[in-house]
Amino acid sequence: MTQSSTPQSCCIVGAGPAGMMLGFLLARAGVPTTVIEKHTDFLRDFRGDTIHPSTLEAFHELGLLDEFLALPHQQAPQLHAEINGTQTTIADFSRLPTRCKFIAFMPQWDFLNFLAEKANALPCFELRMGATFAGLVRQGERVAGARVVDSVGREDILEADLVVGADGRDSRVRRDVGLEVEDLGASVDVLWMRLSRPPDDTVQGMSHGGPNQGLILIDRGDFWQCGYVIRKGGFSETKAAGLPALRAKLAAVAPLPSKRFDEIEDWDQVHLLSVRMDRLKTWWAPGVLCIGDAAHAMSPVGGVGVNLAIQDAVAAANILAAPLLRGTLTDAHLQAVQKRREFPTKATQKVQLMMRSKRKTGDETKKSGPPAFLRMIGRSRILPHVTGRLIGLGFRPEHVKR
Repeated sequence: MTQSSTPQSCCIVGAGPAGMMLGFLLARAGVPTTVIEKHTDFLRDFRGDTIHPSTLEAFHELGLLDEFLALPHQQAPQLHAEINGTQTTIADFSRLPTRCKFIAFMPQWDFLNFLAEKANALPCFELRMGATFAGLVRQGERVAGARVVDSVGREDILEADLVVGADGRDSRVRRDVGLEVEDLGASVDVLWMRLSRPPDDTVQGMSHGGPNQGLILIDRGDFWQCGYVIRKGGFSETKAAGLPALRAKLAAVAPLPSKRFDEIEDWDQVHLLSVRMDRLKTWWAPGVLCIGDAAHAMSPVGGVGVNLAIQDAVAAANILAAPLLRGTLTDAHLQAVQKRREFPTKATQKVQLMMRSKRKTGDETKKSGPPAFLRMIGRSRILPHVTGRLIGLGFRPEHVKR
């Protein structure tokens, strides 16, 4: 059954970091906004949970920082790598011109629930959980809304001056509108796992053991979140070799007791992240705009995907709120969002591509160990502050309009 709903100024598809932040900011500015999310809650494991200093600065500008930081989280004023058996600082946030000179590690569901609570308190905001995007509504050449199906199969039409695709790297919105994707390639995938973290663990939150044998450890308080880098498409081969072989490889590059990896008893404890790097050539079409991962999928290097998504949302709200309120939105406004955010996206992806190992998969003649850029940073007193700025703030940090 299809029914028509009250027209909205903006319909946002996807309640991830980009969608929730944009929805909150638009509603805060008085723009009638509906966010739809296909899941019924935010409880999904191993999603991006690095909250960067620039995002924390946005919460400060919103007057929400103290309340946000009251949520359980861990703080990392530096990021470290193990190079030749020595813990080395590769990113230092202590000199950033921000209130918070650290990365906060917080489960993404807590971050999103916080934003949802604040947005739901606003009179012109609606969050529809368990609502699936079923296609775009068009008027001639322009997108004029979205079809939405709820959890019991009822279809609704959300008329809107703007539909925003914030529905991730497999975006249905960008596919339906036919936006062209530029694939930048990816040479690795990541396996995510959990390990216990006893109180006497002294390891600092990142370890690197070679370009194709990297292990990242994120301190989550009572457990370690572990990311193990494998070659692209190599998960089937890893599984075929068996869990004992995986445990042995992890123990060989980890600064943890080898027995700790005996906790991995089943492949259900190992979660594959298929790494992708791409970006849209054009982020918009008449009546529709893509932001966040829907516009640009990032490598997990530096955990910058969430930060870029939030920065996209802040920039989009700054540019679009006034014309949406006045009913004067044009293609030029959508183009302005892409123009504002395209440079930091391309620059960040360029850095990520430069940081990628040049060592070809299966070429064992090359020297193993951390890439040259990590060794160079580890030998410098200045470069950790430079990488701290690039990771913590990005190339063009955005600020919330008052």
